Amino acid sequence: MATAAFEELVKTFEFLDAWEDRYRHVIELGKAFRPMDEALKVPATKVQGCASQVWIQPMIANGCYDFQGDSDAMIVKGLIAILHALYAGVLVDEVGQIDAPVELARLGLIDHLSAQRSNGLRSMLERIYKTAAES
Repeated sequence: MATAAFEELVKTFEFLDAWEDRYRHVIELGKAFRPMDEALKVPATKVQGCASQVWIQPMIANGCYDFQGDSDAMIVKGLIAILHALYAGVLVDEVGQIDAPVELARLGLIDHLSAQRSNGLRSMLERIYKTAAES
């Protein structure tokens, strides 16, 4: 049930054989991801449970979920970009139906993240699910 943008990421990651290349690509995704307006980096948008600074601001338009996000760590910002590819444009009612661990496993991410990054990723997903459910 992944978006077309996420399917493109899957194809790119399949092309990259070594985890080091995939890791670099995650960083490149973070560098390319649009920066979040500084005015939105407030306590209400800050994601708790992340080792680095992370902010997620949900946006709902025409029944579809989207969000802006940012981090002070480039690898984490890359993870935000991946989550954006997975969820942006999905109907709000369908956000909770996406099995993020299964989808992210297709990228080979789950096995290569540190415990801190895995916890942070879970916190970001919880924020996404919670804000979609409240909409």
